Amino acid sequence: MKNGTGRRIFLRNLGVGGAAAFLPIGSLKASDNKQVESIAPVIDTAKRKYNAPYNGSYLNRVAFPIGGIGAGMFCLEGTGAISHLSVRNNPEVFNEPAMFAAINIKGEKNSAKVLEAKVPAWKKFGNHDSGLGGTGGATWGLPRFENAEFTARFPFGDVALQDKDIPLQIQITGWSPFIPTDADNASLPVAGLEYHFENKGAKAQECVFSYSSRNFMEQPGTKNAIKSIKNGFILSADGTSEDPQKQGDFAVYTDDTDTVVDHCWFRGGWFDGLTMAWKTIASGETKINPPVERDAPGASLFVPFSLKPGEKKTIRLMMTWYVPNTKLRMGEVNPSDKERVDKDPLLQFHKPWYSSKFKNVEEVAKYWDTNYTDLQKKTKLFTDTFYKSTLPAEVIEAVAANLTILKSPTVLRQYDGRFWCWEGSGDSWGSCHGSCTHVWNYAQAVSHLFPSLERSLRDTEFNESQNAEGHQMFRSNLPITPVLHNFHAASDGQMGGIMKVHREWRISGDNEWLKNIYPKVQASLDYCIKTWDPKGNGVIQEPHHNTYDIEFWGSTGFATSFYLGALNSIITMGKFLKKDVQKYETLYAKGKKYMESELYNGEYFAQKIEWKELRAADPTKVQSFNTQYTPEAADLLLKEGPKYQYGTGCLSDGVMGAWLSRMCGLGNPLDPDKTKSHLKSVHQYNFKTNLHEHSNPQRPTYAIGNEGGLLLCSWPKGGMLSLPFVYSNEVWTGIEYQVASHLMLMGEVQKGLDIVRACRDRYDGEVRNPFNEYECGHWYARAMSSYGMLEGLTGVRYDAVNKDLHIDSKIGDFTSFLSTTSGFGTVTLKAGVPSLNVAYGNIPVNKVMVSGVLKKLA
Repeated sequence: MKNGTGRRIFLRNLGVGGAAAFLPIGSLKASDNKQVESIAPVIDTAKRKYNAPYNGSYLNRVAFPIGGIGAGMFCLEGTGAISHLSVRNNPEVFNEPAMFAAINIKGEKNSAKVLEAKVPAWKKFGNHDSGLGGTGGATWGLPRFENAEFTARFPFGDVALQDKDIPLQIQITGWSPFIPTDADNASLPVAGLEYHFENKGAKAQECVFSYSSRNFMEQPGTKNAIKSIKNGFILSADGTSEDPQKQGDFAVYTDDTDTVVDHCWFRGGWFDGLTMAWKTIASGETKINPPVERDAPGASLFVPFSLKPGEKKTIRLMMTWYVPNTKLRMGEVNPSDKERVDKDPLLQFHKPWYSSKFKNVEEVAKYWDTNYTDLQKKTKLFTDTFYKSTLPAEVIEAVAANLTILKSPTVLRQYDGRFWCWEGSGDSWGSCHGSCTHVWNYAQAVSHLFPSLERSLRDTEFNESQNAEGHQMFRSNLPITPVLHNFHAASDGQMGGIMKVHREWRISGDNEWLKNIYPKVQASLDYCIKTWDPKGNGVIQEPHHNTYDIEFWGSTGFATSFYLGALNSIITMGKFLKKDVQKYETLYAKGKKYMESELYNGEYFAQKIEWKELRAADPTKVQSFNTQYTPEAADLLLKEGPKYQYGTGCLSDGVMGAWLSRMCGLGNPLDPDKTKSHLKSVHQYNFKTNLHEHSNPQRPTYAIGNEGGLLLCSWPKGGMLSLPFVYSNEVWTGIEYQVASHLMLMGEVQKGLDIVRACRDRYDGEVRNPFNEYECGHWYARAMSSYGMLEGLTGVRYDAVNKDLHIDSKIGDFTSFLSTTSGFGTVTLKAGVPSLNVAYGNIPVNKVMVSGVLKKLA
């Protein structure tokens, strides 16, 4: 049935107080079985609460990434299924490997079931090859549980299962290590699935747990086998000298000494293997089969156990994988570096970081076995600390949901440990390569959680990706090598990187790092001045490439806000290093005056389109992405100017450089009142609670129909061009969070929360996966702008250079998470009195400033 919002909700009505509410599965007892049989759909007028469990129709698309940073992953679905398995250093979004857990309770009717809830309806038709009867999901036809409920407490995902025929309370917990400051343990190719059973009934139960899988690591043209590991099996494919990337192992095992293993399913045609494997499971038997030399179709492990009334049992299922070789490389190597690259295999193709630490899957498994308990304890400490927050639930949900990007194939770590990233993940390919600077400008999470990884991006940008002139390619090579400088620099990406050097310095407290990188940063800024502000006006005017994949012509509030932020950054860092920064101070003063007087229209900052008086006076001859000037486009050029501008439009990113400046600890480079006015205009004109009447001929499914969202641009004062900038009619979550956190910083908390709610309502599990905010690809990096809302609401910022803690709350009293280069914990403000609770590592504090006033820690 559907409620007033059009949402389909199925809830359990167990007659408890007559409430139309979803009773937590964990509260069911075996004695409730008769009541459960009378389950009927009821109408619930309330939509899902933020940060609450997912159930009913909200489970539809839930798929929670589990894995290591740059190491590969799979998703634990809300039903308990495994999908999106991507362990071969490449996204495989539709890879649902016939891998499943099952339970058999002896003597109980219909008690052999896959430990998953019902297959979501959308999978039945509309998935890959659905016209073939669902061959991609070969286990979908096996008996399953009636209901599930999924709870996310990143990086832990819990699935509670319930069925009238099963007299046990069952919960699955999936996780992988995530300990801020400890990048290496967060980058392991490992996963844990814990199956918790509790006998809530009045009689003892004899049970058999099993875990089964086809050999999904199998590769054509090589030896495929299922090997042995203690209490489990290894799905394996040997590589060849011609195709070493085909090598790969995936281990599945338990720490239970009662485990027995069938290393080779029945071999035959058609559906023989799974058919016979299920017969074993359904009969409540266990099966021992030794490994065969090659071509075993699948394997199963079995753990028999008994439970007296009230007893509990946890089966710890452990997974590790090892795929050390790829043929992945991106970008063009600079000819001056070609000889060196040709001699070094590590510079020819990507090899994952973990292959530098472990020789094989057995070594990974040994490390996982030895450190599992400790890593789980420390990861849980992070989770408990993060969720102690008193910030609005929608904010905590948005921040945590987008941390899953760090588990996804969007991010890689190369052999030497350096971070390298896509913008997002296509279904079967990385989307937009090279740690793209203008996209990763928005992402604020890594710099705080794993500062060493973020700092490696700056090292790449200002070394391998920058030439002596200061030109920076905004896409870095993989493996990381000096690039070929054959395209525009990205104005927002390059100037944003200058601000982010200041951020990384303040977060790390590493003055020597700043001293070493400063000459490259200065060269970068000087290139920006020469290229985009050759007249020295303090304003970006020449055509400037940017995150919308086009060039803006003339002065824009967007690019000039980046320019002012970059100038302020070099001034601040230069003064610390006792450098002469007078020319930058002059440019900053001129640019600030120009932007606030010439680009501000009384409500917001706009664009002054220019092209005839610029050094680059012919738009038809500027190298660009897909910006052809056909005869009809040439006619438009004469009437309106260059294609793809925003002119009088209200751009949601219109003062984005000012936001990034705040995120980098530099303060507001513009008049605060005018900045605030711009953001309020963005909320007024660009935020839509319903897009039903909105025209979007571009990419509409990010937000569509009756959904709400923040448009990239609007033209409330008229003047919309025939062909405004590319993507202008779209809704991007990364920009939504950027604007929301900036509004919060400026004291407009409610307006910021409006935007966050609209975004998370789109990602509530019904139509979209709550843990996959996409843009140009799944798990799109820009969405990690959501982390900026922590500072937006609280003003909490730690400066490791001076060991100062800054607080500027916009919500009164609070408790919020803080991560630094040396530890993490919580910051609390109560009745104006600050306190710091360090949960892990250490966070030395010399001085605390609360809204600019010196305070003492409680």
